[in-house]
Amino acid sequence: MEKEKWLENLQGKVPEKALSYCFSLWEEEPFIFEITKSRRSKLGDFRYRKDKSIQKITINNDLNQYQFLITFIHEVAHHRVFSRYKERIGKGILPHGIEWKQSFKWLMAPMLHEGVFPNDILIPLRLYMNNPKASTGADLFLMKELRKYDKNTFIKEEPLLGDLAINTHFLLRKRQFKKLRTQRTRVLCQELATGRNYLISGHAVVKEIDNPEDLPF
Repeated sequence: MEKEKWLENLQGKVPEKALSYCFSLWEEEPFIFEITKSRRSKLGDFRYRKDKSIQKITINNDLNQYQFLITFIHEVAHHRVFSRYKERIGKGILPHGIEWKQSFKWLMAPMLHEGVFPNDILIPLRLYMNNPKASTGADLFLMKELRKYDKNTFIKEEPLLGDLAINTHFLLRKRQFKKLRTQRTRVLCQELATGRNYLISGHAVVKEIDNPEDLPF
């Protein structure tokens, strides 16, 4: 693929000053790159297929440019680890183990400056990159700053479950819950209709409700 065409696909998806760097990562070790529709379960992915000589990376099309860039480099790091350790994949090489962490940190380092990220994202992002997790969603402070740049203003205005006070009632995917207590990145909640308890991510976007009994199920 020609450089101009490749850059055109990413135009507006990542910060302008990151475009050439993203292309260089692809040029060094090419992969099939696809921008997909939004997926609730993931922001992007890299999946190894034995029947393919060139592997594929996909990224959701609805991410803001900063989340898109982080996700892109996250998945490229997976690709690099696969390229170097493919004979050991599944034999001591974990998906988000030390090899991936080192690769991700190395690839992200040239982007960690104010020419690429605004300072409100850069501060928690630098902290996150000290020991990156499988998802940026695992870092509440980073996720909050990234959400401020989302295109969907309705989603931006809704609170995160982790921000609600204990015993608050809330709506999630048309089901009503009560927040019980926080357990690290998960929150123990009780579904009002069934009385069952569930562990829900503290980063889930929810709608706080005052009178749950007045709402239809």
